[in-house]
Amino acid sequence: MSEYLWHCPFCNRDQTVIDEGRQISFADLTIDNADGPRRLVIKFVVCPDTQCRKFSLSVSLHGLETSGNRSYTGKLLKTWGLIPPSRARAFPAELPPAVLENYQEACFAIEFSQKVAAALARRCLSEMLRDFWEVQPGSLSDEFRQIKGTVDPLTWEAIESIRKSGTIGTRMENIGAEILDTDPGEAELLIGLIETLIQDWYVSREERRKRLAKIKEITGE
Repeated sequence: MSEYLWHCPFCNRDQTVIDEGRQISFADLTIDNADGPRRLVIKFVVCPDTQCRKFSLSVSLHGLETSGNRSYTGKLLKTWGLIPPSRARAFPAELPPAVLENYQEACFAIEFSQKVAAALARRCLSEMLRDFWEVQPGSLSDEFRQIKGTVDPLTWEAIESIRKSGTIGTRMENIGAEILDTDPGEAELLIGLIETLIQDWYVSREERRKRLAKIKEITGE
């Protein structure tokens, strides 16, 4: 029996999945065509957490290799997440509609356009700054500068590492969410920053609220 670590996109927890928790099947294209033989790999994974038990579905397109009478999966060409439809995480805190919408759309768009995903991610970061910190509107870089000295030093270090990251930081100087050229991995980096800040700001605030409510409940005040 094999097992591997897997992050459930529904309950947002790391889980250990065993063979019985996943199902993989193949569909092979063997008809003569301009691109050659292909294999589609269909993968279901069921979350082992008894409080969740939701399934994810992804498909990936590969080359189809043969050796004698045997065929096997070749080079990975493309991957699609079908359920859930994107890599967007679920968070245990209520997010402002504009923040949630732009985050989810950025995660969805990254599958087909890095430029669009990066633009939506910049818009999401700006919405977060204006909602959570009530900064004055400006370029994204200017809005970040307004919270310097206010946020946790480690959080600011992560923000600064991206703001000073060459052309990524330069694009933050633009006002609005223009669709601009992107560097490889830029959209993933910005989405990762969004997820970190949601956790540090919104989720931490909600956890603090719950702790204080529990204290009041115990003390009767």
